[in-house]
Amino acid sequence: MLHIARFSNVAATLLLITLMGCSSALTQTPTLKPPQTSPHLILGNPSGAVNSTTNPDNYLILRPQYALSYNRDKGIPNWTAWQLNKNWLGSLPRPGFTPDTSLPNGWYQVTPNDYNGSGFDRGHMVPAADRNKTQDNSKAVFLMSNIIPQAPDNNQGPWEKLESYSRELAKQGKELYIYAGSSGSGGTGKNGASTTIANGKVAVPARTWKIIVVLDKPGLGLNGITASTRVIAVDMPNKQGIKNDNWTKYRTSVKKLEQLTGYDFLSNVSPNIQASIESKVDNQ
Repeated sequence: MLHIARFSNVAATLLLITLMGCSSALTQTPTLKPPQTSPHLILGNPSGAVNSTTNPDNYLILRPQYALSYNRDKGIPNWTAWQLNKNWLGSLPRPGFTPDTSLPNGWYQVTPNDYNGSGFDRGHMVPAADRNKTQDNSKAVFLMSNIIPQAPDNNQGPWEKLESYSRELAKQGKELYIYAGSSGSGGTGKNGASTTIANGKVAVPARTWKIIVVLDKPGLGLNGITASTRVIAVDMPNKQGIKNDNWTKYRTSVKKLEQLTGYDFLSNVSPNIQASIESKVDNQ
């Protein structure tokens, strides 16, 4: 009987401990990680990109220097987003292009050599000269995940002229929030028309586009955007023969770029202001 009593006491104790543990587990609040944010996406995430391998063709990459949606099957970004003011600008020499080794395991890492002999430039979406104040910043924009096959006359012509104009605005004290990307299939480089390079591993887009929201000074953020805020939107063909064109020739509206891409730009801006600035075509 003594043994039975001892066993009953032990069993009761164990049961009490188990119940206490269950109660603690039931009442304990799980630790939730805060959602990833980026100063480069304060105006919104145009495609709802997420950092998940279940979404390989709309894969969100967040870096201190920029944000982008990467398309694994095309080997190029869908879009890139970045903040630009004079604090980002420097004069470091250009580093070399490198594969993006941060991509998920098993994904093809586009190499600089994939562009050799293609007739297309390694075209930066986030420009080299927008991020040349520190070595880390400079190296980040030379990762191949920030690059598309760009017709030389596009890349070195009106596209570059708009990049330079954007930096001039930043030097004047403005703060810019910029989206850039491409759309469609098939461009024309120095070797003629093509839909892919690198044996099909890298898609060649038909067009390049950009949206630039110009704020009066750094730090204003969303509160600095009004119905009169300047917004520059352009849509350029990815082809030869346009090198001497001025970028202003290709101005369009944000609304038309939304129709072209299927993206929702400036989604964090209040609806009334968004409707106003998205319908305008810049004329400054």
